[in-house]
Amino acid sequence: MKRFFDLALALPAALVLLMPVASVALAVRLTSPGPALYWSDRVGRHNKIFKMPKFRSMRVDTPAVATHLLTDPAKYLTPIGSFLRKSSLDELPQLWSIIKGDMSFVGPRPALFNQHDLIALRTEHCVHQLVPGLTGWAQVNGRDELPIPQKVALDAEYLRRHTLAFDLRILWMTFVKVLRRDGVTH
Repeated sequence: MKRFFDLALALPAALVLLMPVASVALAVRLTSPGPALYWSDRVGRHNKIFKMPKFRSMRVDTPAVATHLLTDPAKYLTPIGSFLRKSSLDELPQLWSIIKGDMSFVGPRPALFNQHDLIALRTEHCVHQLVPGLTGWAQVNGRDELPIPQKVALDAEYLRRHTLAFDLRILWMTFVKVLRRDGVTH
């Protein structure tokens, strides 16, 4: 049922967003050297690595670590990088990952391949059994501001509670947070 819901939402969304996606891709290319997309190695269901696309909001020479681990993340942002992150437009290419089945609309955000502490804690709490999501319970309850143990606790709560109705609630809460730009650090 969840996969059907993802496809029923992702396919029309991809068609509707085709022109905005093309516009953002062009803007990224025109404002900084390098490709429009950044393909990040992420940890998926059962801790399998997959390639997740995002619009590139950071310079091509940025170290492959979580943003909060950079000493001065702002210095790596492209001219439109901050806007892309605050508006969540950098996430639009992840529709591809949802259509492909590597991600869902709702689930724990996929960890970077080198976030070993997060991966280990999620595995310990069986969260690794879930398909990662574009948004999730942790995102609507703090997003970038949450420490890893708290994120994993919220992910584990989602594992216990996930239903279509709960997913719809999280999607609505995400929509509201994106409009307000809540919980975005850069």
